[in-house]
Amino acid sequence: MRGTAIIWALLSMGHVALAQAAPLLHDLFQDHAVFQRGQPIRVWGKAAANESLQVTFAGANVSARADASGAWNATLPAMSAGGPHTLIVTTGAGATQRAEDVLVGDVWLCSGQSNMVLQVHRALDSRAEIAGSANDSIRMLTVGLVSSVTPLSTFSTPVQWQKAAPSTVPEFSAACFYFAREIQKTARVPMGLVNASWGGSRIEAWMSGQALRDAGADPATLEVLGRYASDPTDAQGRWAAIWETWWRNRTSTAAGSEPWSVSPAVRNQKWQAAPRELDVWEKWQVPALAQYNGMLWYRVSVKLTARQAAQPAVLSLGRIDEVDQTWVNGRPVGNSSGADIERAYSLPPKLLQAGENVIVVNALDTYGSGGINGPTAGRALRFADGSSLPLDGTWEYQIAPANLSPYPRAPWDSTGGMTILHNAMIAPMGAYGFRGVLWYQGESNTEDAPRYQTLLSGLMADWRRQFGAQLPFLVVQLANYGPPSGVPRESGWAEVREAQRLAVAKDAHAGLAVAVDIGDRYDIHPANKQELARRLARAARHVVYQEAIAPSGPVAASAHRSADKVVVTFEDVEKNLLAYSASRPVGFELCGAGRGSCRFVDALVKGASVELDASGIAPTRVRYCWADSPVCTLYDESGLPAGPFELALKKEH
Repeated sequence: MRGTAIIWALLSMGHVALAQAAPLLHDLFQDHAVFQRGQPIRVWGKAAANESLQVTFAGANVSARADASGAWNATLPAMSAGGPHTLIVTTGAGATQRAEDVLVGDVWLCSGQSNMVLQVHRALDSRAEIAGSANDSIRMLTVGLVSSVTPLSTFSTPVQWQKAAPSTVPEFSAACFYFAREIQKTARVPMGLVNASWGGSRIEAWMSGQALRDAGADPATLEVLGRYASDPTDAQGRWAAIWETWWRNRTSTAAGSEPWSVSPAVRNQKWQAAPRELDVWEKWQVPALAQYNGMLWYRVSVKLTARQAAQPAVLSLGRIDEVDQTWVNGRPVGNSSGADIERAYSLPPKLLQAGENVIVVNALDTYGSGGINGPTAGRALRFADGSSLPLDGTWEYQIAPANLSPYPRAPWDSTGGMTILHNAMIAPMGAYGFRGVLWYQGESNTEDAPRYQTLLSGLMADWRRQFGAQLPFLVVQLANYGPPSGVPRESGWAEVREAQRLAVAKDAHAGLAVAVDIGDRYDIHPANKQELARRLARAARHVVYQEAIAPSGPVAASAHRSADKVVVTFEDVEKNLLAYSASRPVGFELCGAGRGSCRFVDALVKGASVELDASGIAPTRVRYCWADSPVCTLYDESGLPAGPFELALKKEH
């Protein structure tokens, strides 16, 4: 009997192993998950073709059948908050998969770039926060950093629901976790948090191809992206042609005169000698490069024998921070993105030649340090016979002209591309139920701010097609960052803030969290994510939970000329407006129609309005806190700031 029992135990273990090797449920449905309350619960996965299934959860039992590809889905009835429950899926053949300790509550999708990524251990007071983070009713899941040129139905890297605890919270998004903790003070239900964010990512990377087309994205670039899925080599060549055309148009450079050209006129141009070790250009002790973000051209020559030139070869360049376009003998050979990516480009046949060969690299850096910075030994031509030739000759450099941004990025670029993060990190979530979205992104779009309002509205519509037509969005307006200015200036950061404000104002299911007073002018990643979470929670209480409170601070509603004054009227003011640290608020500007026409003006608070001194000028618009890192002193008695804005003046009363 004992031997029989052991055999049956081994067979049972084998059955479990098989079930684990081919799970019936999608990765989102696992132990400790949270399902969205108050709406039908959609469940799906894979089984054998045409297999029948039973899905059981919290007393509900529904049937499903897999299609010819094995895909199946089922819909459980809407449920109230509670749990824990067990989700059980059983096939007609007897295979079973269970997800234990599943709660029903409110589920939030947190997404964006590095300020949404920023982990609890990097935030303010992290040690104490982590020590007190245990909360069985907050569950967290982080989507791995993956990109794809085509939409995926499953995640490419493992994901796991985790209970909030000192062992799990430190690496999770601070803004996302603190929001859930804050909102639980008024919405006392379990919270599920899904964080799908990537530092440095542009908004275009998070949108579907159709959404980008609807938003007016370049059709040729989208076509190249589609080509990349089937023929990367051909797509690389097509992208290089687009890039080269961009350079010629932006710099008014004639064909044959570009920096990558091997024409005698270009070859004889005098470039500056770079340090032998290269390294990041901020270390070169060149004043123009000490804090430079932008493009730098590199050039080096190497002499080959006829035997070397005839062999297949790979060009190794090591690490480049952060984006490169590379040419050999005037022909594009590759491009890559990512500071930690080792560049290695296979060279086309007959490209190399006996004698001199010219390698040209354009390196783009948009933040922090930049340039070719790997070890010297990592730069070489490596031949098919196993030999190599170090690229240890004299490297030269040339700084690209100013004001070239926005810079083109290959559409498959992980952070600067188009739709590839949506394909790999959003599309696999299918129709999972969410209560709303927290969106913290925009820093990487400040060089192309005029398009941001259209893109943000397009992203909200795009995700609603996937997750629900009235999916709420809580948008974090960009915080202050960068050096202060003593005179009015144009600002891409301010333009993105205004785009965020306008996109939210036109959307009945969106709210804005103003953060222009809680940033850090010296750090693009402000640590005070607790106050940010409180403001997001306030917006959620108004937009999502329909509480009768103002969603943010005072909101500028209108501005009109009255005699020698301009009067700005505010809504959502708690009691009265007030200025911090002075009798009058600062940061107001009156402007004409053109750029560069703005001037600071004196302001005086009058209840829920602000009067601006317009003596001797004829403004057409007013703006407030319009800078990368403005000083904003206008608040109301709730302690919340009036957000940045630009308004056209109404006709004089």
